[in-house]
Amino acid sequence: MRKVLSILAVAACAVLTFTACGNKGKSEETGVNNFRIQRGTNVSHWLSQSEERGEARRKHIQEDDFARLASIGFDFVRLPIDEQQFWDEKGNKLPEAWELLENAIRQAEKHQLRTIVDLHIIRSHYFNASLEGKGEENTLFSSEKAQQDLVNMWYQLSDVLKGYSVDSVAYEFMNEPVADDHEQWNQLIVKVHKALREREPQRTLVIGSNLWQGYETMKYLKVPEGDKNIVLSFHYYNPMILTHYGAWWTPIGKYKGKVNYPGVLVSKEDYEASTDSVKALLDESHYTTQVWDIDKIRADFKDAIAVAKKYDLQLFCGEWGVYEPVDRELAYRWTKDMLTVFKENNIAWTTWCYDADFGFWDQQKNDFKDKHLVELLMGTAE
Repeated sequence: MRKVLSILAVAACAVLTFTACGNKGKSEETGVNNFRIQRGTNVSHWLSQSEERGEARRKHIQEDDFARLASIGFDFVRLPIDEQQFWDEKGNKLPEAWELLENAIRQAEKHQLRTIVDLHIIRSHYFNASLEGKGEENTLFSSEKAQQDLVNMWYQLSDVLKGYSVDSVAYEFMNEPVADDHEQWNQLIVKVHKALREREPQRTLVIGSNLWQGYETMKYLKVPEGDKNIVLSFHYYNPMILTHYGAWWTPIGKYKGKVNYPGVLVSKEDYEASTDSVKALLDESHYTTQVWDIDKIRADFKDAIAVAKKYDLQLFCGEWGVYEPVDRELAYRWTKDMLTVFKENNIAWTTWCYDADFGFWDQQKNDFKDKHLVELLMGTAE
C-alpha cells in the first residue's frame, strides 16, 4: 500500500468504505463484512478463456474499462481467471497474470467497484469437458491430489489478495462444478471452505450449486452453517434456444427457425421444417409445447430463492445473457423479464458479459455494441 502522512490516513479511514482500515471496526464487531452487491458484469475472456498474452492481454482490459463500468452504473464486476494463465503445468506462478489481476482489483476499487475473483477453469475441471467429449479430463471429483491442488491454488491466491478489504473483494472458489453426484460437490465445498476460513474468516465466499451452477440443483446444495459471509450463486441461460440461438458450440445452435418469446418458443411449422436431430432436441426441451414467459422464469427461480431464504444469504445470478446474433427485440423482451424477477427477489447479478460475444461493449471500435441493452440494465430505457 502507498505510504501517506498519518493524518491523511486517519482521514481516509473515516471516509473511504473500500479501504481495509475503513471496514475493520464493523467487521470485528459483527463478524459480517460489508460486501454488498447489486448489478455488475463479467469481465470475461481476458484472464480466462483467452489465448492473448503479452501486450495484447495487457491492453485488453485497462483502467478506462473499470471507469466506464462505474459511470454506466455497475457497482461490481465478476473477474474470471484460469489456472493455465496463473500457473504453468509444474505449478509455478506466471507473474504477468498476477500483476494484471492486482492491477484490475486496484483499478476497480479506485472507481468504487467491488470484485468477485472467480476461479473459472482449472486443469482438473472444465465445465464443458463432457459436452466436448473430454469428460475423462475432469479428475477433480475423483482425485484427492486434484482437490488438494485446488486448495493450494486458493492458498496462493489468498496470500496475494488477503490485503484487500473484505468489503471490496470476494472469492468464488469454483465455477460451474460438474460432479457425478451432488454430494461430491458438497464435500469439496466443506474442504475448500475450511481451508479458506482458517486464513480469511471474514472474506465473502461465493458458492454455487452442482451441474453448471444450475437453479435446478440449488435444493441439493449444503451450505456451511453459521457463516454469513457467503453469497449463493446460480447461472441462468434458459431457454437456451433463445439465449444461444445460432451458437456454434451448442447442439441447439443448429436450429434455424424462428424463436418466439413470450409464448411457445417454436411453432409447429418451424418444428416440421427442422432436421430430425434438431427435432429431437426441441422435443427433449419441450420447446414446442412449454410456454416461456416471466412466470416461467419466476417458477424456475423458486428453489434458489428458497435456499437463500433458508440460510438468510444474498442470492446472486453470476451469469445470464444473450448471444450477440440473437434478434435484439427478442433479447430485450427476455432481458426485461429477467430484470423484473431479479428486482422482485433482491437478486444481485452479473451479465455475461462486458465485451465478448454476449457483451455490450466493442473493444476494437471503442464503442457500445448495444447501448439500448445497457439502458435496459440500468433502468433508463424509454
